[in-house]
Amino acid sequence: MNVYDEVASKLILELEAEYSRRTPRSRELYERALKVFPGGVTYAIRYLRPYPPFIVRGEGPRVWDVDGNSYVDFWMGHGANILGHAPSFVLEAVNEATRSGVHLGFENPYALEYAELLTRVLPGVETVRFTNSGTEANMYAVRLARAYTKKNYIIKMEGGWHGGYDVLHVGVTPPFKGPESAGLPEDSIKYTIVVPFNDLEAVERALREYPVAAIIVEPVLGAGGCIEPEEGYLRGLRELADRYDSLLVFDEVITGFRLAPGGAQEYFNVRADIAVYGKVVGGGYPGAGAIGGRGDVMQLLDHIKYPDPRSRAFHGGTFVGNIATVIAGYTTVKYLVEHRSLYGRAEELWASVRRRIDKICGEGERLCWVTGVSSMLGVHFTKVKPRRVSEVYGERWGRYVEEALNLYARLNGVLYISSKTVHLLPSLIHGEQEARTFIDVLEGFIARITRI
Repeated sequence: MNVYDEVASKLILELEAEYSRRTPRSRELYERALKVFPGGVTYAIRYLRPYPPFIVRGEGPRVWDVDGNSYVDFWMGHGANILGHAPSFVLEAVNEATRSGVHLGFENPYALEYAELLTRVLPGVETVRFTNSGTEANMYAVRLARAYTKKNYIIKMEGGWHGGYDVLHVGVTPPFKGPESAGLPEDSIKYTIVVPFNDLEAVERALREYPVAAIIVEPVLGAGGCIEPEEGYLRGLRELADRYDSLLVFDEVITGFRLAPGGAQEYFNVRADIAVYGKVVGGGYPGAGAIGGRGDVMQLLDHIKYPDPRSRAFHGGTFVGNIATVIAGYTTVKYLVEHRSLYGRAEELWASVRRRIDKICGEGERLCWVTGVSSMLGVHFTKVKPRRVSEVYGERWGRYVEEALNLYARLNGVLYISSKTVHLLPSLIHGEQEARTFIDVLEGFIARITRI
């Protein structure tokens, strides 16, 4: 254990006592939750040591827990709340539209209007289908790519998170091989090839060796630590996909509508064959997902052109296109298109924040690094600036620094997930005040663990 990790492990014990004092009601709820939820949480990532705060309200860039503590929220509903918590005009639009029913189970004009908007806004998306989550959208994207190319292999990146779909549930965390979950047989990933992010040579080696249906990539790694693509990387993937007759799939569950109204395809000016959306596409409402792309690829979902179900790629779902989600999504995306200045402001703000954090990290012994694009930001307590996820884990100072920072941040009014990596997904309404709060927290934390 290095000296910083040793200090952090001792600091955790000190901070836990203060956290328990400030959050007694959350502790009581967690003890109850242990009896009905495995691990006491609805989703493992939401567990924070020694127990998570139980949140009851959100407004704008802030949330409040059951004990009345207020936090600047840098997690924002897993990144879904791009306009902050509970934007009144979105809530009002949904409430008005759903007075006659939330889910009618038939075609409705709201879904059509939203699809028309998406095909105007999203580059390269000629037709679209809605799904119930980003995970589902990735599942359908893989199936569609295999149907179109008549190949089986899929290339994905180390650290790339594409939801819980079996085929892509590999290569997320060290050692980046084998299924990421108990209960998944090796056969479920036998056609999945995992390569490092930002490594075009590794992609081409795989393309030479295997018949690859698709290269799937988060244009900016999300859960992997908000690592940005190196210059020419995404364009290189596009060229390799074309050269080897594979499809390029952008998983824009996080980058979609965050980097620009047209997502990463617009921001980086690189077109994918298939794009996958989630989170923001639902305007902060559940059941958020979509898949779109080139017309000749998407037509393989067409039951009229391909009446035999075995000749087309299946897509469906009870709640796809439900009124609440499509109204929320339509209202949100329309607002984003009409207020493009939000993106320029976010670009300027978070570029400035990264510069300020980089300066703090570099003072004295270089203790940390900052990564990210636009309103995606990662802080890494590593010996080198990570350009791939293996360095996020393999080059870190120890086991406890990130966990100590998360707890320290909670006690100083900042909330984010997870405690293993420091990656932030602020909304477009987060401003200088919220940014300054996080910078002050980080600076205060570094001062604590370097006070040796």
